[in-house]
This record gives sequence, structure tokens and C-alpha cells, in this order.
Amino acid sequence: MMAVLILLWFYGFAACFGANRGQSALAWLWSAWNGENDFEHGPLFPLIIAGLVVHRFKSLKAAAGTGSAWGLVVVLGGALLYAAAYRTLQPRVAIGALPFLLWGSAWYFWGWRVAKILLFPLFFFWLAIPLPGFQQATIHLQLLATSLAHQGAALCGVQTLVQGNMISSVHSGWEPLEIAKGCSGIHSLMALLMISGAWACLAEMALWKRVVLFLSAFPLAILGNSLRVISIFVIAEYGDAKWARNTWHDWSGLLLFYPFSLTLLLVIHALLEGGLPWKKANRRQLQRVMVTGPDDASEVKSQLPES
Repeated sequence: MMAVLILLWFYGFAACFGANRGQSALAWLWSAWNGENDFEHGPLFPLIIAGLVVHRFKSLKAAAGTGSAWGLVVVLGGALLYAAAYRTLQPRVAIGALPFLLWGSAWYFWGWRVAKILLFPLFFFWLAIPLPGFQQATIHLQLLATSLAHQGAALCGVQTLVQGNMISSVHSGWEPLEIAKGCSGIHSLMALLMISGAWACLAEMALWKRVVLFLSAFPLAILGNSLRVISIFVIAEYGDAKWARNTWHDWSGLLLFYPFSLTLLLVIHALLEGGLPWKKANRRQLQRVMVTGPDDASEVKSQLPES
């Protein structure tokens, strides 16, 4: 209980960061979860992490054992990071120290088996920290999205001219469209990284397959965003340019990007696992029950859906 109160004080109430040291670490993080940093999805991270922990609660309860002093070593490392953040006025470093403090505490109180289960859910929080250097990728993604949109539109019979990050119709059928920062795909990439990271944590497969599943967010975000931008040009050429520029531009991420990306993420999962996840899970359940006895196995098998 004392450890929880100490963490709450230093992260929730101690104003050590921000302008004139007027913000706590968590207050700064909350303010950094905004559209300018492409982190509007930031508030979802605590909910997802809590869900991942609850999902493994039975395993955590069974794994709880004697604590280890090695956990204090990890806690000390996290405390040193926080001290360095305080001295250098770097709230990102302070937030980055939080998983060390929580993970080390779990190791100290409940042992290595519990710490091993909590390793990914806690350090998954690192993805919630906006990094200013990462935002520089926006320019490169803008140029890449412009190039892919130009080539993809040509495949659909839409002839376009490219000038920097501006694309216009060869036949002047619609006003030039700009591939702005919001269309670069950086926001979609950050959100898809969050989703693929949680997905990889829940997947029951080898570690290298989970890494592949997580990293697949990068090409999927690029492809999905390119498809979204191409659809805007196609609708502008063959349909209503004003509707494409306004309504479809605002809603295409939700209606096109995420369904496309999540479907391909499911396909990648199925290829890595050798089948659809829910069917593989049913087969694993049957195999586990078969070890306990044929009667139980027959009962479970009768409950499984037909292939």
C-alpha cells in the first residue's frame, strides 16, 4: 500500500515537469495525448493494459509465489530514471521509468513468474509516450503517401499531376488536393501499433511470430492509408469532388482504413498460426482436455463448431 501511495504522489501530484515545473508526470502525459502529437488514442492505453492484466489474472494468481530481491534492483533503476528526468526536465523519461517501477515491484512482491507474465503488458505503456523525433517521419510519410496515391489512382484510370505534396487532376475535374500532415498516415500508424501490440500480447504463438505480428502494423498502416487517399481521388474523379474532399475524407479512416488493416492483420495472424485463431484455440482446448480423460474430451468435442 505504501508503494502505491508513493507512486501516486510522484506521478500524480508532484509538480516536477512542464512549464515552470507546473505539471506532474501524468498531467503532462495527459496533455500530450492530443491531435497535434497524433496521440488522440492515448487514453485507451491504460484501459487496454488493464484488460491485458485482467485477461491473465488466473495465470497471475497461479504464478504468485515468493518475492525476489532482484525486483528491488529494477525498482532502483526506475527511481534513478525518474531522478534523471527531474534533473533534466524530461517528463518522457519519467513516464518511461514507470513500467520499471511497477514491474520491479511485482517481481519483488510475487516473484519472477508473475513478473514474466506482466513484462509485456507493463512495458506496452512505452508506446503511449509521444516522441518528438518520431513526428519527423510525417514529412517522409507525406511524400510516400503522395507517390502511392498518384500511382494507385492511375491504376483506377484517374490521371493526376504531382507537385510536392499537391495532387491535381490532369483534366482539371476537381480542385488540387493536398496530402497534408493529417493524411500522411502517422496518426493511423500510431493507433495501429497500439492495436497490433495488444493483439500480439493476446496471441498464443511463438515470440518471433508475435514480433512479426506487431511489426506488421508498419506496412499495413502505409497500405491502408494509401488506399484511403486513393479512394478520395477516385470518388472526386468519378463522383462528387466536394463530398470526397469533405465527408469521405473525414470518415474514410473509420470506414475503410481500419476494416482493411484489421482484416489483413487477421490474415497475417492466420498465416503465422496455420489457421484462424478461434479454430486453433478450440483445437488446443480439445487437446488439453484429452489429456485429462476421454469422457471430458468427448464432451468438449461435441461443443466445438464444425470446421
